[in-house]
Amino acid sequence: MKAFRLDELEAERAANEGAYLQFLRERNMSVGLYALDAGETDPQQPHRQDEVYMIVSGRASITVGMETTSVARGSVVYVPAGVPHKFHHITEDLRVLVVFSPPER
Repeated sequence: MKAFRLDELEAERAANEGAYLQFLRERNMSVGLYALDAGETDPQQPHRQDEVYMIVSGRASITVGMETTSVARGSVVYVPAGVPHKFHHITEDLRVLVVFSPPER
């Protein structure tokens, strides 16, 4: 078993001064913690993997392809591989669990 605590992952991510911390990588998936602060711009480009985002905290909008929705704690969003997507209008610091399948390269 592998078990993680979000507060410890957030501390590790912040210590590494990066917006993204991959903390689990297995044969068929990888999982990371993504952070964008209020007012920040999301620099993402489309990925070659399917993704699932689960919002841990914060508030923002996300556009996936041509669709836009508001997200907050508890929201879950699926993004198909290759589809352009961005978080925007980030009004509260955003912390997101990201699951990639297959694993992100």
